[in-house]
Amino acid sequence: MPESLAITRLLNQLFAGPIVALLGLLHIHPANAAAPIDDTYAIEIVVVLTMIAFFAVVRMNLSVEKPSSMQQVVEMLHEGIGGQAEQIIGHGYERFQAFVTCIFLFVLTCNLLGLIPGIEAPTKVVAVPLGLAIATFVYYNFYGFKEQGVIGYLKHFAGPVWWISWLLFPIELISHAARLLSLTVRLWANMFAGDLVTMVFFSIFPIALPVVFLALHIGVSIIQAFIFMLLSIIYLSMAVQHEH
Repeated sequence: MPESLAITRLLNQLFAGPIVALLGLLHIHPANAAAPIDDTYAIEIVVVLTMIAFFAVVRMNLSVEKPSSMQQVVEMLHEGIGGQAEQIIGHGYERFQAFVTCIFLFVLTCNLLGLIPGIEAPTKVVAVPLGLAIATFVYYNFYGFKEQGVIGYLKHFAGPVWWISWLLFPIELISHAARLLSLTVRLWANMFAGDLVTMVFFSIFPIALPVVFLALHIGVSIIQAFIFMLLSIIYLSMAVQHEH
């Protein structure tokens, strides 16, 4: 069994007791009570804390006359994602922009961390894409019910023709729930396959050729983060749109 990362060991030393106690209240018993935090979860914590620190620094140093390079990058990101959200969601897209931006940055960072030797990309562990998919699923459904009410939102699943709604409703519900699987498998499978291909070619050709696959891995990481964000925006638009 490979040794855990230093940050994982530190987190377990500091928080293993409280975490085990909390899980015990939920009748969950970790396999290793002395180390309930694994490398994947530790990396996720680091990513989240880094994102918070990054945006806090940018916020404290905002300048209209002399914007820093970090501010310019954030502004470009904000405008790019905002433009996508505006095109797809339309009026009122601004309230969802923070969520989809965080989704994009979190997925992208976790994907790219797999390029660091000794670190496994968190998105290569199926529980991480599943957690992101559940968060997205709950988020857009919450706003669907909030915007249209329970009856109004459920009407979307019945289709436009009332006399076949009894057939369409269960089909649409199943299709809707399948989005969880779609979001999870798309991200997990692509990152798992990308890491596997890169590792295989590194072991066969340790010089020159793997650089091509590293570039491919970076491209896949960016594309998959963008697709996850784009699907989140699309699902939000479908949830909050009103029929006319």
